[in-house]
Amino acid sequence: MHDPRVLKDQLATLQEQLGTRGKDIPWDQIQKLTEQRRELIAQVEDLRHQLKLGSEDVAKRKREKLPTDEVTARLRELGDRIQTLEEPLRKLEEELHGQALRIPNTPQSSVPHGTDASQNVEVRRWGTPPSFDFTPRSHDELGEALGIFDFERASKLTGSRFSLSIGLGAKLERALANFMLELHTQEHGYTEILPPFIVNRAAMTGTGQLPKFEDDAFHLASEDYFLIPTSEVPVTNIYQNEILSEEDLPIRYVAHTPCFRREAGSYGQDTKGLIRVHQFNKVELVNFTHPEQSQDALEALTMAAEKVLQALNLPYRVMALCTGDLGFSAAKTYDLEVWVPSQQTYREVSSCSNFEAFQARRAGIRYRPKKGKATHLHTLNGSALAIGRTVMAILENYQQADGSVNIPNALRSYFSETEHMITPSPKK
Repeated sequence: MHDPRVLKDQLATLQEQLGTRGKDIPWDQIQKLTEQRRELIAQVEDLRHQLKLGSEDVAKRKREKLPTDEVTARLRELGDRIQTLEEPLRKLEEELHGQALRIPNTPQSSVPHGTDASQNVEVRRWGTPPSFDFTPRSHDELGEALGIFDFERASKLTGSRFSLSIGLGAKLERALANFMLELHTQEHGYTEILPPFIVNRAAMTGTGQLPKFEDDAFHLASEDYFLIPTSEVPVTNIYQNEILSEEDLPIRYVAHTPCFRREAGSYGQDTKGLIRVHQFNKVELVNFTHPEQSQDALEALTMAAEKVLQALNLPYRVMALCTGDLGFSAAKTYDLEVWVPSQQTYREVSSCSNFEAFQARRAGIRYRPKKGKATHLHTLNGSALAIGRTVMAILENYQQADGSVNIPNALRSYFSETEHMITPSPKK
């Protein structure tokens, strides 16, 4: 959310800075509401000033034992007029607040300009895609042949775009989660968090999922709760409406949770396998930082996510998202895209973002510097990594000609020696 002073005094500048990111924002309506609010506030303040002067006059008259009935009647009239204006002012402010919640964050100056994902900029690559002397199979085909996935039975349990992992498939997900958590806590200085998987409307609004993306959320209407789309939501909101000490910063948390997304508007895309499902597991990194340190924090957070892919020896590239592909709340984002042999392309496995003060302002998260008054800190987060997509990458990059799949060396301590290769097993 933007500083209310910006909406009041620099609306045209904000519109220009957002460019096409603000194409759906009713700027004229916001301008009109802002002007109406300014006029009402001026009227209310003038009436309150008159009320103050009148109260002082009454006090003076009482001291001088002069009649006060006429002045008191005028004060009641002023009070009534103030009350009459306060209700429309409250409604105006609510409407303005609602509009402000729909305005996306302003991109950093270093973000590449562009209209869509085709104009994202590659920053670097790591690793060499494997060369096969056979046609590589897709992860969903491999997984079902190996007996570690059963998408048909998953759809029987719930519906389309759900997965069922079995045996070594389930163990591979568990091993990845443990490996990622241990890497980030032991080597990158993160503290592990296990948050609720259900949050309230305030939490979803605080990180920017609401109101714009309500159609993508699984909503429990009876309680007005939401299944979390990512652990970013509960973890960021741990400090909702709190003031931290400057000495507390930076705070770094890591969480492993399921994530739930309706994927509204994506029907027909990636309908097979683990790429785009309604429920998946993810390890998420969340940072609370001093504003002057947030850009360095983004680079460090991104590198922490990269270390997972490097340890697993999975080829990937880092992409700087352009202005047209940037997420609603983000000021700058790097996507990590892992190599997918069956598609002969890179696919996103992590998104690492600096939100600057955007989320902190929405959620009321501030810090108190040693000198000066409390101000909003900066928040960041990144997937490190999305586990289902990492499973996909392992199956495809480590597949063998006979359909078996090797377990990466970094994960073998989580498996017995006889499980270091996943081989086809009869379906049950």
